[in-house]
Amino acid sequence: MRGFLGIFSREIMIIRKRFFKMLISFSVTPLLYLIAFGWGLGHKMTVEGVPYISFLLPGLIAMSSMSRSFAISSEINIARFYWHIFEEFQAAPVSNLAIASGEVLGGILRGFFASFIIIILAFLFHVKIHLNVFLFLAILGNTFTFSSLAIITSMLVRSHADQSMLNNFIITPMAFLCGTVFSLKALPGWAAGFIQLLPLSPATKAIRASALGHPMPWIATGSVFACGIVFFILGIVAIRGARE
Repeated sequence: MRGFLGIFSREIMIIRKRFFKMLISFSVTPLLYLIAFGWGLGHKMTVEGVPYISFLLPGLIAMSSMSRSFAISSEINIARFYWHIFEEFQAAPVSNLAIASGEVLGGILRGFFASFIIIILAFLFHVKIHLNVFLFLAILGNTFTFSSLAIITSMLVRSHADQSMLNNFIITPMAFLCGTVFSLKALPGWAAGFIQLLPLSPATKAIRASALGHPMPWIATGSVFACGIVFFILGIVAIRGARE
């Protein structure tokens, strides 16, 4: 427990030190999307029966919470390759579970921080969004899944440049293709079927349904958490491999 609290406390200290920088950084991309697509198209077209800006905003929550929670992979790699903090974890009596739990919880916190910023922007742009326990449950599943995936990738890569390449091949395509900015119904059947297998797709579906006040898609929500559990277990295995 002390090992977990120590690692998580370190993440809290980093967030506190960078709070205002993170606040600005987390706000820029969704703000640009809302101005360019929300104001530009938001009230002139409908997608899946709702104004486009109402369709877009939950997608931005899914996109931003994914990218910000996965971003701990870069932080971990900096700690490994430049500050050599991971070597201190290896020397300390800290379990692999404690390391994974502390880092993942730090990623979840960043993902929720990014989500709350977008929710505030929704009120500023007069976009109606339903705040309920199901929305936060869906965000939790999304951030847990991609924080756990970040643990895996950060343990497998050999350099910080390799991590950037993984971001380009894994995170960026999902950010745009998994129903965040357009409906998957617009895609050919085979393409939509493949994209729905990616973990962000069910997360986006769950976040959008709860944000719009629709019935919660429990199968999609369950699949997100199941994927997160698998990634978390694999992350612990990856940490063990990195320590040996």
